[in-house]
Amino acid sequence: MVEWRYSDEPVEYQSACEWMEERAGQIARGEAGEVIWLLEHPPLYTAGTSAKRQDLTDPDRFPVYESKRGGQYTYHGPGQRVAYVLLDVAKRGHDVRLFVQRLEEWVIATLAEFNLKGEIRPGRVGVWVERPDKPALFDGSMREDKIAAIGIRLRKWVSFHGISINVEPDLEHFTGIVPCGITDHGVTSLVDLGLPVTLDDVDSALKSSFETVFGDATE
Repeated sequence: MVEWRYSDEPVEYQSACEWMEERAGQIARGEAGEVIWLLEHPPLYTAGTSAKRQDLTDPDRFPVYESKRGGQYTYHGPGQRVAYVLLDVAKRGHDVRLFVQRLEEWVIATLAEFNLKGEIRPGRVGVWVERPDKPALFDGSMREDKIAAIGIRLRKWVSFHGISINVEPDLEHFTGIVPCGITDHGVTSLVDLGLPVTLDDVDSALKSSFETVFGDATE
């Protein structure tokens, strides 16, 4: 059984990381079960293991945290649903690439609950949506916006960190970084796309889609 943990108030980033470290160790030792933690953070930037300093364009704007997850710079803040995924990957096939693919499928299935088509692009981390309503790029290709980020870390085959989906964050807050090092495309949210979706709506979609993609019972 996968436990679902919810936090109604924004959680400080460092305390969340400390909790994940402890719980991941407990899962690895067989002392606790798997858990998915749904929360928001106060406004902040995190730097993944591939972050480039020049992509932090406004370092004094919000707190910046060095994160041991994969990826580059990411923004977290109110109106964004963060799902920290603490799962035993060893029991799920011992295949990190497949596990990340499942996380992508999970996000895409969640967005599909709102009739929104999320897509994966080679060389770009996260989930993207096409924007035919925006001017095309200089090469004539369609502009795309990022709607969800994915970044995980594994220790003793237990995952932590996870995914984030933009529900209704302040999109202007993303201008303090180059999100995931991508300059040709932008960032969007469900509400920015005209979908009157709440965090509770996304939570319900995440839970039902998780069972579809991972095939697990939850509690």
